Amino acid sequence: MRAATFTAIASLLLAACGDVPIGAQYGPDPALPQPSRGLLPAMKIASPVGWGDRRPVVPQGWTITPIATDLKIPRQTLVLPNGDILVAEGRGGGAPVLTPKDFIAGFIKAKGNTSVESGDRLTLLRDADGDGRYEGRWVYAENLDAPYGMALIGNQLFVANQDALVRFDYEPGQTRAGKPPVTVTQLPSVINHHWTKALTASADGRFLYVGIGSNSNVGERGMEVEEDRAMVWQIDPATGASRPYATGLRNPTALAIQPGSGQLWAVVNERDELGPNLVPDYLTSVREGAFYGWPYAYWGPNPDPRVRPANDAKVQATVRPDYALPSHSAPLGLAFVTAGQDPRFAEGAFVGQRGSWNRKQPVGYKVVFVPFKDGRPAGEPIDFVTAFQADGKTMGRPVGVTLDPKGGVIVADDLSNTVWRATPVQQTAQSR
Repeated sequence: MRAATFTAIASLLLAACGDVPIGAQYGPDPALPQPSRGLLPAMKIASPVGWGDRRPVVPQGWTITPIATDLKIPRQTLVLPNGDILVAEGRGGGAPVLTPKDFIAGFIKAKGNTSVESGDRLTLLRDADGDGRYEGRWVYAENLDAPYGMALIGNQLFVANQDALVRFDYEPGQTRAGKPPVTVTQLPSVINHHWTKALTASADGRFLYVGIGSNSNVGERGMEVEEDRAMVWQIDPATGASRPYATGLRNPTALAIQPGSGQLWAVVNERDELGPNLVPDYLTSVREGAFYGWPYAYWGPNPDPRVRPANDAKVQATVRPDYALPSHSAPLGLAFVTAGQDPRFAEGAFVGQRGSWNRKQPVGYKVVFVPFKDGRPAGEPIDFVTAFQADGKTMGRPVGVTLDPKGGVIVADDLSNTVWRATPVQQTAQSR
């Protein structure tokens, strides 16, 4: 009864907060309305239900199947050279509540997430006979601390826990790590408001890149707790030596190297509480030494009015991202394709959008394809995996996205605790 009363009161407080439609918000030049603030942000929280007989929807000519279910919060996947798939499972964080508003928002947001306990492990999936059914499943490593990003360099498997980058010795075909992990370097973990640690390796394997989110929405905990955060680190995998590679990225949740160019790209979750249509999340190339604005500015030199004292030099130095995604759509997955079988998805990037919580009209809750031309984003995004919501309910929330050697698109779903595989219909028929 007490919880129901609390939810009703919170809903009344939020009722006056609404979205202001501004049209499509994507690409290099998104519409940016004036900031708007209220007592609480508008909210539309996912109402979780099981998939039942439903399935996500993919474009004509594709099919999608679950290749693993009943996982413990799958976040990111890594396809190994032999086709095995590693799944990082877990939930991290632990930031204390600062204000009554934080308490109310956190209480409501939690209702839209899975109730499954954190796996804190890596699970390995195997399709031994190539029929598209991953009949083999093993716990590859356990007792980790909210593992998230993964990368393989030669025979070394790197995993970004929420508190440290660790390394396993990897042997092709093994179903369980032979030894405990070795710590490569510690990662910022005090408070851990944004706990996910994205990870990728440079094309030549010389460096690792780790995405580290901020400890707050917009610096309200004080900038002293933001040291070494809201940035991408570059790490020497041999020594663990690290340095800031790019800064001012509020929460870089997925990193990927663009094939051919070797350029580092990221998807970034931008700040909240400036209105339903601010600030656009984004996909961007990550330039060495660049500053992307957080917390002083957003989408180029647009100052955040809440940040005091202001820093005009930082505002003016802010680099504009490459490609806007809808505000609060929460991109958490990124994977490039350069030679897909389907010409609609032959050059570009798949982006997993976990979905909004602070808008009356939800956005995200799908995987989109951002087409590229000559190495740059070009044109409107194309819906690729959709229908994670229906009839006011939410069956899943897509996060990590990767590609397998056969052209399959692997999607982690951290609400239904499922890993999905989308494949061209022709490929599916040939594998039977």
